[in-house]
Amino acid sequence: MKTKLYAGVAAAALLAGPALADGHLVFAPGEGDFSWDSYNEYAANAPDLSGQSVTVFGPWLSPEDEIFSSMLAYFEEATGADVTYTGSDGFEQQIVIDAQAGSPPNIAVFPQPGLAANLAEQGLLSPLGPDAASWVADNYAAGSSWVDLGTYANAEGNDEFYGFFYNVNVKSLVWYVPENFEDAGYEIPDTMEGLIALSEEMIANGDTPWCIGLGSGPATGWPATDWVEDIMLRTQTPETYDMWVSNEIPFNDPKVLEAIETFGMFAKNDDMVAGGAAAVGSTDFRDSPAGLFSSPPQCFMHRQASFIPAFMPEDVVIGEDADFFYFPSFAEKDLGNPVLGGGTLLAVTDASDATMELMNFMQQPIAHEIMMAQTGFLTPHSGVNLDTYKDAALRGQGEILLNATTFRFDASDLMPGAIGAGTFWTGMVDYVGGASAEDAATAIQDSWDALK
Repeated sequence: MKTKLYAGVAAAALLAGPALADGHLVFAPGEGDFSWDSYNEYAANAPDLSGQSVTVFGPWLSPEDEIFSSMLAYFEEATGADVTYTGSDGFEQQIVIDAQAGSPPNIAVFPQPGLAANLAEQGLLSPLGPDAASWVADNYAAGSSWVDLGTYANAEGNDEFYGFFYNVNVKSLVWYVPENFEDAGYEIPDTMEGLIALSEEMIANGDTPWCIGLGSGPATGWPATDWVEDIMLRTQTPETYDMWVSNEIPFNDPKVLEAIETFGMFAKNDDMVAGGAAAVGSTDFRDSPAGLFSSPPQCFMHRQASFIPAFMPEDVVIGEDADFFYFPSFAEKDLGNPVLGGGTLLAVTDASDATMELMNFMQQPIAHEIMMAQTGFLTPHSGVNLDTYKDAALRGQGEILLNATTFRFDASDLMPGAIGAGTFWTGMVDYVGGASAEDAATAIQDSWDALK
């Protein structure tokens, strides 16, 4: 799935923060802009958990594992509990084996909500309860979205809240070179109508608006699915998006065709994209940002997720040489500010008093801010101090999250693998290669019908 594709580049892009001081607190209480008052209040009222231990298992390896452990140290300091995190690149297979064998960790860090939902349906997760769901609804931007993403059917078929999202990535971004915009007199648009008008203005001026590349070896096509997903959220309601993800509406429904054809307005127009439409399917996604930095620019904009700076020239400074803006919504659709992305969620696989208290601690701003200060960690927690973000680029992405009215997980990562990591990818390659939206979408739907 795409999340696995991102994992390596995300890890490569992360920068470790200060080293642990003797294996303990990275930032001394009172230091920096952290929410020390709320942490001190938590610590003053925290239960004494001395002698109790909590195990956490997830996909994070170095340097993320050390940074996550540095955050856990504040819980240990407040409660006396001992918390051990173990990471594995085989997490998704191992957590199923351990849970079904009756030997799971206390908490699992899931990179895919679908996997957590599968374990919940088997009765292998412990629900967090309605109070936790209410807290998320009240304290996360677009809180109901996060509650929905963490709510799954249990073994009896009843919906319960299981998953607490922690560390989010943003895909609804347009990257550009500020100097190029300034030299050409272009302004950042705040609506999709404005983005389309800007693209047409660039063409009229003899410039090429977009760089788009779908190449990714055996995963070729996935960047187009992100485009379509983002556009679906800007042309249809969140409920319709969810019905599309579950195939309650078919892939060749007119609502989906509208999103695909809107993507085609950018990708299938020779004047819109660097190299012409024929280059879109063959250009590797890792190479596609390069056109922003050529002289003269081969393109002025590139829609891609937060990881893409890893594939920009080494000397590029984000915020100076390159920057981003929110991929805007249609004003005429009145659908707010939807954000597409992904993220990891924490779920309880072996409940204990100390385990549930750690999940409670994860609601504290400090549990997010310690991560924000050291790595590429983003949170929709509305109570954090944005000044603790490690740099201005991360803060900007954090602000996009906080301004979101709807958040939805990457659709192709939620669809069956044969679709989301198969025919959806190849169908979009066929589409940019000349197939009609209806033919491409019908082929995808046929493959979905074959699974039923």
